[in-house]
Amino acid sequence: MGASMASHLIKAGYKLSVFTRTPSKADQLVSIGATVLKSPREVAAQSDVVISIVGYPSDVEKVLLDENDGVIKGFSENKSSSKVTIDMTTSKPSLAVRIYNEFKKVGCHALDAPVSGGDIGAKNAALSIMAGGDQDVFDACLPIFKVMGKTIRLMGGAGFGQHTKMANQIAISSGMIAMVESLLYAQKAGLDCEAVIQVLSSGAAQTFSMSNYGPRILKRNFDPGFYVEHFIKDLSIALEESSRMGLILPGVIQTKMLYDILAADGKAKLGTQALMLALEKLNNINKQTQS
Repeated sequence: MGASMASHLIKAGYKLSVFTRTPSKADQLVSIGATVLKSPREVAAQSDVVISIVGYPSDVEKVLLDENDGVIKGFSENKSSSKVTIDMTTSKPSLAVRIYNEFKKVGCHALDAPVSGGDIGAKNAALSIMAGGDQDVFDACLPIFKVMGKTIRLMGGAGFGQHTKMANQIAISSGMIAMVESLLYAQKAGLDCEAVIQVLSSGAAQTFSMSNYGPRILKRNFDPGFYVEHFIKDLSIALEESSRMGLILPGVIQTKMLYDILAADGKAKLGTQALMLALEKLNNINKQTQS
């Protein structure tokens, strides 16, 4: 996702410096004008706006707050009140608040702005972007967001972007089970599953998962648009936040259990549509996978 998002920024005319732990992943970006640097600190020292999208909250903390090589160190060395860090990782709301406060201490700004839309949304510059932070900072960054997304909204103060993303993941979680069970039922009944997807996608059962992941499942394509292990991370955060607020969310609990089964079976690096494999295993259905 990050590579697609970065390429849109370059094509829109922004000068881009990038850091990645796997340099080869930046080859395509370099070919269209990006410069690869050795650390988040170096990127920050040369940039007005730094955007991060990584895997886990621990990665966010290291990239942004590391006292030696983090973005905050680079901003501190080249101070300007206009410098902004935008974290687009799905992460903890509490960490987003901490980042906001730490950057404020050094006279800079922070937005949490997780995204929804997966690899397809990133490639098509059609992401939904849900932001948390100050209105004036969000307004200043809006032209950047518009290059990468279509639905863009400030949801409130620091951490509110992450809370909105948790609501998004909660909505998706039970929907993934419903989509997979629907296709499993259709297959067992002997229906033409391609026709089922077309019909359901034009009625009340229409979902992003059915329209985008359903066809991949029929092709036995479980390549990741969004990793199983990252969805488990998101659901863990959602359950942690829910517990803190005194909420019990049985749908999320069940979904995480099924994805945990999938990960324990060695499939954590597959896409979330691989949930079908967990349901097939529960029903003693054996099929050959293509990916």
